[in-house]
Amino acid sequence: MTDIAGHPEHPAVTKLRLKRAADLQLRVADAITAFAGSMPFVYVHVAAFAVWMVFVEASPWPTLTLVVSLEAIFLSTFVMIGQNRAAHFQQLKANHDFVEQEMELKTNTQLTREIHVLTTELHRRVIDGA
Repeated sequence: MTDIAGHPEHPAVTKLRLKRAADLQLRVADAITAFAGSMPFVYVHVAAFAVWMVFVEASPWPTLTLVVSLEAIFLSTFVMIGQNRAAHFQQLKANHDFVEQEMELKTNTQLTREIHVLTTELHRRVIDGA
């Protein structure tokens, strides 16, 4: 698989991306997390709070404090969801990399043994043939 820019994608990334794409709740959480971590989110809040404080309520602080507190509770939950997703991805990647490294180590060990056998046989033929 390749990423959006056309670069090769790590198999653990592909697996996690497909899993998350298949689950509606995870897609919604990802969309909210992506938006909440963006500058448009900040701009929307600055505009909304300015309008609220200037035009909607004469004394906006008690209601605004409640709204901001509730929003902070939900946003912290989405931050934790994002952290859990990152930790899960790192574990998947670590597991994949471990398996790949073990397979590479076994392959290299086998190649080294075969090279040793071939070198020994070549040496025997050269010495015996001389």
